[in-house]
Amino acid sequence: MTENGIYIILTIGLYLLGMLLIGVYYSKKTSNSSDFYLGGRTLGPLVTAMSAEASDMSSWLLMGLPGLAYLTGVANAAWTGIGLAIGTYVNWLVVAKRIRTYSHHLDAITIPDFFSKRYHDDKNIINFLSAVIIIIFFIPYTASGFAACGKLFSSLFGVDYFVAMIISAAVIVGYTTLGGFLAASTTDLVQSIIMTMALVVIMTFGISKAGGIGAVVENANSLAGYFSFVKTHVPETGGMGNYNLFSTLSTLAWGLGYFGMPHILLRFMAIQDKQKLSLSRRIATIWVLISLTIAILIGIVGNAMTANGVIDALESSKSETIIIEIASLLSNHGILAALIAGLILAGILAATMSTADSQLLAASSSVSQNIFQDFFKIKMDEKKSMLISRLTVVFISLIGIIIAYNPDSSVFEIVSFAWAGFGATFAPVVLCALFWRRSNKTGVLAGMFVGAVTIFVWKYAIRPMGGFWDVYELLPAFVLAMLTIVCVSLMTASPSKAIQDEFDDYVINIHE
Repeated sequence: MTENGIYIILTIGLYLLGMLLIGVYYSKKTSNSSDFYLGGRTLGPLVTAMSAEASDMSSWLLMGLPGLAYLTGVANAAWTGIGLAIGTYVNWLVVAKRIRTYSHHLDAITIPDFFSKRYHDDKNIINFLSAVIIIIFFIPYTASGFAACGKLFSSLFGVDYFVAMIISAAVIVGYTTLGGFLAASTTDLVQSIIMTMALVVIMTFGISKAGGIGAVVENANSLAGYFSFVKTHVPETGGMGNYNLFSTLSTLAWGLGYFGMPHILLRFMAIQDKQKLSLSRRIATIWVLISLTIAILIGIVGNAMTANGVIDALESSKSETIIIEIASLLSNHGILAALIAGLILAGILAATMSTADSQLLAASSSVSQNIFQDFFKIKMDEKKSMLISRLTVVFISLIGIIIAYNPDSSVFEIVSFAWAGFGATFAPVVLCALFWRRSNKTGVLAGMFVGAVTIFVWKYAIRPMGGFWDVYELLPAFVLAMLTIVCVSLMTASPSKAIQDEFDDYVINIHE
């Protein structure tokens, strides 16, 4: 290994050690299930904002999105980013305060728990179905994070992909099982700072190596459809494809997913003072706008660097390593540059870990709290509940490692599918639960089932037909799930007076 490689490894090693130390510190502050899953609702506005967004912007921010822009140009990546930015702002604006107020009013500590208590589901069928959905879609989401870590070390140091993935997963599991929600949220804050530094440094260095902004723009303009919002570049042929209004709306649908992301909604539920959510919203929105824009620009800059011969051209399966390639180039400019490159690569780990830890927590709570205790009525003391939660984290991680075994798996594609899953199954339920007094248990159950089934059917049976049907599965699944909730709720009995009175009390509390 080169001297620069040693400095990079040292920087990454110190970063990983720091994450584990945070886990150890918060393990002493985590004494019960509420602490482990929700941090005792003690988060401040800054941690709430950055933790929510860091857990949202997973490894695809530093790998998937730049890789997409590198290959196909502006349209697909930019419309995805615009949809996510709008979704972020609207989610903070209309959902955050409401779900914080309602979940606190119901004493709910997980998303399935909130659904169940909102509709007085004594048999906990909603609880069970929600928990199963979380497990189904979070396992591949977690796998995408592990895959990103494996690609990072394999590309940079030539080490075995699987070994690198195992080591990274072990660190994530380590601090998550030790410190629970508080550890995950605090590390997310640190990781968001590192991610920001990584994005800015990579973009600045990349532009200088590409020959300046003029050279970057010139290269983009020379590629057919690359710099267009209504066309997309086809790297295999060098030509361009259409990106019509229907494709744009399909891509913007990414924003709908925010209303149903358990790991983000939990941050809303955990803030100590709901009046500070407006401050959190501003912080989160600004950070998302900046980070998404820079991530897309890095892909465009990377393509210009390839055109100028600064870095080798990347195949489709390797395009997601563009930031790694630029960081590796940076490390050749002395000790300080190597340390900075190590920090940038730690940023990729940060993006991965900040999402994986949150997903593991949400999934573990689904098994321990929602399935074992709520649905199957297995009585546990706090100590046993915590043990089951931690073992679940380990078990889900093992399945995620198996799924991520293939080094050619696409981080962007895996995240896209999991994101659609939550957006279609939970987002309509969250919106109806918070805004519609008349929605009922039967409608919600039917909506979740239709949303989940539609995701799989559209993804694997309808979308491959192409043409009119080639639309991101989240959009049709969301619409069908919402229509199902509305129609079934109206066709069945109204909620009980107790449920409706509870809803009215919550509405009053929102404005206090």
